[in-house]
Amino acid sequence: MEILSIAAKIIVAAGIYNVWLLRFGKPTPYRGGDAKNMEEEFAAYGLPAWMMKAVGFLKIALATLLLIGFMEPGLVLPSAAGIALLMVGALMMHVKIGDPPMRSLPALIMLGLSLLIVFMN
Repeated sequence: MEILSIAAKIIVAAGIYNVWLLRFGKPTPYRGGDAKNMEEEFAAYGLPAWMMKAVGFLKIALATLLLIGFMEPGLVLPSAAGIALLMVGALMMHVKIGDPPMRSLPALIMLGLSLLIVFMN
């Protein structure tokens, strides 16, 4: 079970870093609406630019705290719970604009892994 917990933490953190740091300005098949980058995606959801910055900061901070949780275990539960809540919000945005279910798959996987981490701690 410990290996599963370690893998889930690394996958969640790496996934968030990938989306928010490496692929922020690039198109992906999972972007909401017809968005080609993160700014367009938040606009498609009807959200202001400041919200994109706030969500990005929170996701990167929580992913980092999740990894720091390897040394400070008390950070794991709040970090994973915070990421799970943000993933629920991401899923709601995809539903709001009528995206096909496939576009929600990464958020759903991240939600599942975050909840797995929560329940294993």
